[in-house]
Amino acid sequence: MELPTEPAQKGSAAIPRPPLVREVLLVAGLFLVYKLGRQLATGHTAEAFGNAHRVWDLERFLHLPGEGSVQSAVLHGDTLVHLVNTYYATVHFPATAAFLVWLYLRRPGHYVWARRVLAAVTAAALVVHLTFPLAPPRMLAATGLVDTGQVYGPTVYGASPATDTLTNQFAAMPSLHFGWALMVAIGLIVATRSRWRWLWLLHPLVTLLVIVGTANHYWLDAIVAGALLGIVLAVVRPPRGAPAAAGDGRKAEGSRDTGNAGSPVPHASGGQDAPGGVPEAPELVGARR
Repeated sequence: MELPTEPAQKGSAAIPRPPLVREVLLVAGLFLVYKLGRQLATGHTAEAFGNAHRVWDLERFLHLPGEGSVQSAVLHGDTLVHLVNTYYATVHFPATAAFLVWLYLRRPGHYVWARRVLAAVTAAALVVHLTFPLAPPRMLAATGLVDTGQVYGPTVYGASPATDTLTNQFAAMPSLHFGWALMVAIGLIVATRSRWRWLWLLHPLVTLLVIVGTANHYWLDAIVAGALLGIVLAVVRPPRGAPAAAGDGRKAEGSRDTGNAGSPVPHASGGQDAPGGVPEAPELVGARR
């Protein structure tokens, strides 16, 4: 059953809320297309490892910090590495889904914008996955990194890419873990006005440390994801107008008849209060001359 469409709040560009059933089918369809598309890139083992050596050498040429420094911190204790693996396995999809659900319910205009951005970034990532298969650093012996998921658990990947029928382990670049996390943070910063909203940037920051510390991604995987997101955001713009904060709807109704938000409309009689509780302005001296 579809929910009736409702107008968005004034700050959300007055875009009506899309039908729920249509949105669920659309998002689910996009996800299935992406998952099936990733499977088309499986089996390119030699090419994936060749690209991995190129990426690793390029990072050293660019003097990027070694992924090993992050993993050394993660491996400081078994509890920490288990938490990091759990974060990698369980936060990615639920956080993005919760983000979209909240926008759908509270900021419909921003929801449409965010859904379009995520769809465009995911489509661009799929193209890169198909044209540039890449083995993650946990598979590359030259990195000296540990597959923390297999050693400490939990893991979302099979022990061997050849036998893993659920995921394509050669789709490391770009990192949608980081790209989606960054979009969640940007979307919430744009759609809200809380003074604490900038703390949402901790989500992509923690995600970046997690994907590198678990040796599932190179630094360049996150850099490419961020670049793709930047290009899409330059094309797909957010709705105009500031988002409505809590209580703004009530304030808007209270000020609709006053002519000026936050200030009563002056009336032409003495300084007595009007029946509606709005003080009337005193007469100007000499106004009746």
